[in-house]
Amino acid sequence: MRKYHIVTFGCQANIADSERVAKILEKLGYAHAGKKEDADILIFNTCSVRQKAEDRVFGLNKKMAQLKAAKPKMKIVLTGCMTHYSEKELRKRLPAIDYFINIKSIKKLPKILKSKLVKHRVLNKNKKHTFSALVPISYGCNNFCSYCIVPYSRGLETSRPAKKIIKEVKSLVSAKGGGVKEIWLLGQTVNSYKSGNINFAKLLKMINNIAGDFWIRFTSPHPKDFLARRSSKQNLGAKAGSDNLIKAMAECKKFAHYVNLPAQSGNNEILKKMNRPYTVRHYKKIIKKLRAAMPDIAISTDVIVGFPGETKKQFQDTIKLFKEIKFDMAFISEYSPRPKTLAAKIYKDNIPPKEKEARKKELNKILIKTALENNKKLVGKTLAVLNNRTAGNKLVKITDKNYNPDEFAKIKITKAGPWRLEGVKI
Repeated sequence: MRKYHIVTFGCQANIADSERVAKILEKLGYAHAGKKEDADILIFNTCSVRQKAEDRVFGLNKKMAQLKAAKPKMKIVLTGCMTHYSEKELRKRLPAIDYFINIKSIKKLPKILKSKLVKHRVLNKNKKHTFSALVPISYGCNNFCSYCIVPYSRGLETSRPAKKIIKEVKSLVSAKGGGVKEIWLLGQTVNSYKSGNINFAKLLKMINNIAGDFWIRFTSPHPKDFLARRSSKQNLGAKAGSDNLIKAMAECKKFAHYVNLPAQSGNNEILKKMNRPYTVRHYKKIIKKLRAAMPDIAISTDVIVGFPGETKKQFQDTIKLFKEIKFDMAFISEYSPRPKTLAAKIYKDNIPPKEKEARKKELNKILIKTALENNKKLVGKTLAVLNNRTAGNKLVKITDKNYNPDEFAKIKITKAGPWRLEGVKI
């Protein structure tokens, strides 16, 4: 039996794409191989958001050559975000790769492999039950943040029809579909979703009304899409844009109270250079409204340090933002120029690597303090936990032998650290 193995780099969108590729291969008659060495077709689903992500793939060139030498008939495919490079350039740097396929063209994989579809899907009988599922609701991005490669690697934004999304979620949460307990809605800017007259707030409500006991999560929203939208048919108030979505989040009982809201910088001048069309003041207002509507909500963010021209004084504004918001978690990246992006074309990467690293460490020190403060407030409380995660997406260590991570459980929190809680089953 022919076998496949997929190596995934990057975010949840990449993971969802890999799941889609796996389904295509299983329909072709391939079974999953636990190791790269056992595969007849090896697929690398790549990420280009940061230079380090690409370097990891280029660093595998020697390993790929060894695999091909040991198994000459093995086919190696590269897909994902790195296909924004020309095939000529990729072939020069990755000679062991047989096929380079843009993720948007992955449906052509059967034709590329010159294989005939089989009438049945080969299932891995040892496949473990999955408690969580990733559901893409849109692809691509229209924002063109000056540092970001996504619009070039994944194209402009397109939203999936709401009917297809609802059908997929219904299937996943049904007993026949495995009874999934957690649904992650994915989009590069998930809250800009629009299909017909259904926006993201309406889609959340529709999914919330689906029968079943499950959590709804999503990632990642864009602060600009919390802005009010004025319509010729409706005279929306200045607060309507954010309030409608926040109201939906608060009213949907299945929505797990956690949101990752990328700030990227705490300085308005840097945000403008990043082509992020919102201000720090607006960002703070969104956070204030979220916490007013859902006092227990956990909030994380994304930040880039060392953006070209970022002065120490401008970086101090990001420090102020961290101290004021008191994030539960933050994903802090050092700026790296990405080819084709506006920032790479017009700005010089003039912040030394050591300075970028120092700024990252400074933010992490603040984060450790605020995360610990927030977590200590949970000690003594009883929380719903699934797969060792609270609704606020906080990791919980549970020593009870009767605890089943694939099912919801009530856990009393007994101890808190900055990155992990401890608790006992009630």
